[in-house]
Amino acid sequence: MAAVLACAMALPASAFAQSQRKPNILFILVDNLGYGELGVYGGGATRGAPTPRIDALASEGLRLTNMNMEPQCTPSRSSILTGRYAVRSGTYAVPYGGMAEGLTQWEVTMAKSLSAAGYATALYGKWHLGSHDGRLPNDQGFDEWYGIPRTTNEALYFASPGYSPQHMPPEQIMEGRKGEKSRELKVYDLEQRRLMDAELTRRSIAFMERQARAGKPFFAMASLTQPHYPTLPNPAFSGKTGHGDWADMLAEMDHNVGQMLDALDRLGLRENTIVVFTSDNGAEFIQPYDGWAGPWRGAYFTALEGGIRVPFMVRWPGRVPAARVSNEIVHGVDLFPTLARIAGAGVPNDRPIDGVDQSDFFFGKTDKSAREGILIWVDNRLQAVKWRNFKLHLYQQDSMFSPPMKLPLPLLVDLYTNPREDESKRVFASWVMGPMLKMIGAFEASTRKHPLIPMGTPDPYQPPAASQ
Repeated sequence: MAAVLACAMALPASAFAQSQRKPNILFILVDNLGYGELGVYGGGATRGAPTPRIDALASEGLRLTNMNMEPQCTPSRSSILTGRYAVRSGTYAVPYGGMAEGLTQWEVTMAKSLSAAGYATALYGKWHLGSHDGRLPNDQGFDEWYGIPRTTNEALYFASPGYSPQHMPPEQIMEGRKGEKSRELKVYDLEQRRLMDAELTRRSIAFMERQARAGKPFFAMASLTQPHYPTLPNPAFSGKTGHGDWADMLAEMDHNVGQMLDALDRLGLRENTIVVFTSDNGAEFIQPYDGWAGPWRGAYFTALEGGIRVPFMVRWPGRVPAARVSNEIVHGVDLFPTLARIAGAGVPNDRPIDGVDQSDFFFGKTDKSAREGILIWVDNRLQAVKWRNFKLHLYQQDSMFSPPMKLPLPLLVDLYTNPREDESKRVFASWVMGPMLKMIGAFEASTRKHPLIPMGTPDPYQPPAASQ
């Protein structure tokens, strides 16, 4: 496998990789955490629970105020791991079963790349990129995994009137190792939902401890399940804040992150570990578990800023300057090429990669992001485009339950003067369309050479020959 990957990857400049001891990577991905939830983003105590450990992490590295993800769980996770917009991979929407959902084996994930570069790799938590053997984490580059193949709201099945496992099998908590079939451990019900993140934290720490003893660099992806609905805290945190389940959940999340950070200190790994903390998409929307997007309007499943703009922080002592805050545009697709570059791993060169290497920006060598804009996909629709401080909406959609409506005249807004994306504050700076249309044109040209993978494509997938 390593030889096959090497043939399909562009390797980074060797001087950087060889002159540095490979850094460990602790990637903490939380589920549906809105932009405004954490104290350092205006939440914390204003949401009923201070978040001192995560806030401190932000102060120890780079914090972004313009980090963008895709607006649904499956697409964002796909784009983070592949460096490609999810519409390319057939993972542009949350799957509902009845098809070969998830990533094809042809896709090269961050875990595959880092594994080929000598990293121990593990995922603990939510996957949502395929729920059958062949498409689970241990089939996509992770040496081991534990968690749920799909999503947390399935824990509500047993509380639904008329539900019977005979009609719809419940989601199972699973575990697996590379080269073996994953196995089911127990039903993911409401009791296990409350216990899940504490167990994911424990397993993430145990994995880091094992690799520290072995002296092997690691990529630990702690894919926590909070605050995705039903937003229920661990029993040890239930009632702790006195401000309800949401605040108790925030307190637990902050504690769990602190536990992982403390483990790095205890193991002497702080200085050589890159820690990333971010959310997969914008704020939780379902009542009564609704989250908060801070100054932005909207929630997940929309192209509004509240659906795509998320908390993001990265720490690497001595490499990433501390106490730095930036509003430069970054997208989740950038994380694979950036971390691969730093780790001395490869990135595929036989397919379009939408992500760009942001290592110079993260390291403070430049104040500017390596990108000026992004395309915003909702399902398989190109719904909006961002370029600098401008945003062009091609559709109107205010919530996940409102149908998208193609606009006869696209809505152009200036996010500096109109952060709520209010239609009454439309701007008419038509010159902005130039760079936006160039971005769209470049994407469309790439799809003519490399057609999009249809959703539900089974393995083995073989891409058609690239056209000229």
